[in-house]
Amino acid sequence: MDNGTEDAVAAVAASYKGFDPAAYLQYNYTPPRADFERKDSIVPWKLGCLHRALAEGDVRGEVLVDIGSGPTLWQTMSGCEVFNKVLLTEYLEVNRQELRHWLQDTGDCSLDWSPYLQHVCKLEGRDLSEWTEKAARMRRVITDVLHVDVHNPQPVAADALPKDGADCLVSSFCLESVSPNLATFTRALGHIRKLLRPKGHLLLIGALGESYYLAGPGAKIPVVPLTEAEVCTSLKESGFTLIRLEVYVLPSDMRVGVDDVTGVFFAKAQNE
Repeated sequence: MDNGTEDAVAAVAASYKGFDPAAYLQYNYTPPRADFERKDSIVPWKLGCLHRALAEGDVRGEVLVDIGSGPTLWQTMSGCEVFNKVLLTEYLEVNRQELRHWLQDTGDCSLDWSPYLQHVCKLEGRDLSEWTEKAARMRRVITDVLHVDVHNPQPVAADALPKDGADCLVSSFCLESVSPNLATFTRALGHIRKLLRPKGHLLLIGALGESYYLAGPGAKIPVVPLTEAEVCTSLKESGFTLIRLEVYVLPSDMRVGVDDVTGVFFAKAQNE
């Protein structure tokens, strides 16, 4: 990166100093955005996209890596049934600690994930009461919570993954939220692709038309406002083959004042 890009990346990183996991979870992962009785609620849509992508049977292997987990766990609730080893990765220690609270079952979590687990059980055709079994499997197959920096050509420690790379990457609302511009977003996509084995899959969820989000009182995070076309072009330029792109448009009551997002995309892609 040139000095100007480094400075811009550093400025975005500085905006994360006030990140409050509990506030972020309250803003984004409670009703109306997480209303499991509504078909047009954003969280059920995201969970449905991941479930369908993994149920198709072509995404498989041993190792799944979630890039930029934040303080959230929903991204791997379907994947934990397909893969025997799952790695969570996150830049901020405060978020890594939030994830460890749940994995270690300390009772100190900022959000109750049981409704999410129950919903994914329902998607999988299982009884809702089996959510405790899913939680136990997640705690068993998630073997670590690692530091990640998507702007580093080697985003995670070199010895963290198998020599050939992960079989699948999941990433949600990360790259566009830590990049100062489209070029840096595209470069970050290229960096995480290096973690993926040849022909491995990427399941990417992100914001459309978003210029900022709130991550706590006084923590306003700048975001690259992406379009569908830009997502498709960035994936291609980064060495991915796009399999499918789905788009969710936020209903007016999902626009709750914590961001200016207009839509969400889900991309299923394959490493060339």
